[in-house]
Amino acid sequence: MKVWRVCSIKNGYGYWKRAGIAGRVLLFSLCVALGVQASLRAEAAGEAQPDFSLYAKSAVLMDAESGRVLYEKNGYEHMPNASTTKIMTCILALEQGNLEDEVKVSSYAASMPRVRLGMSTDDTFRLRDLLYSLMLESHNDSAVAIAEHIAGSVEEFAKRMNQKAKELGCKDTYFITPNGLDSQDESGVHGTTAEDLANIMSYCIQNEQFLEITRTASYQFTNVAGTKSYSCNNHNAFLQMMEGALSGKTGFTGNAGYCYVGALEREGRTFVVALLACGWPNNKSYKWADTTALMNYGLEQYQNVDVCEYGKEFAPAAAINAEPENGRLYQEVTVPLEVKEQEIVVLKRDGEEVRAIYDVPKNLQAPIKEGQKVGSVTYYLGERQIAEIPICAGKSVKELEPSWYQEYLMKLFFMKKNFYFL
Repeated sequence: MKVWRVCSIKNGYGYWKRAGIAGRVLLFSLCVALGVQASLRAEAAGEAQPDFSLYAKSAVLMDAESGRVLYEKNGYEHMPNASTTKIMTCILALEQGNLEDEVKVSSYAASMPRVRLGMSTDDTFRLRDLLYSLMLESHNDSAVAIAEHIAGSVEEFAKRMNQKAKELGCKDTYFITPNGLDSQDESGVHGTTAEDLANIMSYCIQNEQFLEITRTASYQFTNVAGTKSYSCNNHNAFLQMMEGALSGKTGFTGNAGYCYVGALEREGRTFVVALLACGWPNNKSYKWADTTALMNYGLEQYQNVDVCEYGKEFAPAAAINAEPENGRLYQEVTVPLEVKEQEIVVLKRDGEEVRAIYDVPKNLQAPIKEGQKVGSVTYYLGERQIAEIPICAGKSVKELEPSWYQEYLMKLFFMKKNFYFL
């Protein structure tokens, strides 16, 4: 449920007048294209979005199960996302590393700015411990040490981050650093969109180790040598704000402002909120107000509903080129059609339309096996396909063999011959 936004143009008449014919044609074409896209997004969205007074410049509320955007405000605009980047760093480390690995600290990792663990090149840590440092205290040096251990270098790790984002269906994400510090290179600016960030978090919360780490209130560890001790505390205040809070990650840089991505599960519904540019100092609490407002909207307006159309009956289909039944010379063979009914649970709001499109065959080509898929029922919520259920043949039908024609003609011949003798 995405809605395109058409930006207003200041002093539009002046631009139009100075553009010339070619420029006006180009501008008109752009407006038409954006208008068509806006119409398509609005159609997909169904009813108009609620008018929230959010602090965040960019925000998304997502159904984590389907990836459907339930609310967005500039949710498809690429922006810096600060330390919310670290959810990608963490999930890659969990998937590609071993928690018992020993991580040697490089001079580059040790040189990272605050917030940092304070590691030195003499230190070695367990990967498990650095992940708690990464996600609870958001230490920038731990992020680099993890990246270098997993991929050999920050640059190679960034490639893996971007590849993973692409695999997850992110549309406008570009990572340069594993810690989210403001950065830019010849390919673009480090950042993502609120939609992409929510999409990444929806994936991360499927990992139990990710949830265990990000829900831990406090954690203590030492370096491998046991000569230094560290203590980490979780700064995700949302975990104590709402029942069912699952996980989350805060972030802040000068360019990004305060950012947050968090997840909540309640009564079989899982929501993810992503916020970018949600205030600057001294407005640290804005992100909590926006997060709770969007989560409450999701909880109040969206319910899981079984939308399957049970008990649907279909007229039988005719089997073409089928062997007649019961030894008769000729008989039209019909095949009963059955739909494999199953629960189709979808998160929807009152008034949202669910359509079922039936592809039901009138004729079937023999041979046919009982239970064979011959058609389908496709369910749509707005323009989004949510399920496809097969329609199957209720019995088997043999194919008509060439030898049957010979027998049939012979029977006709002898029947006719006997008729003449009567």
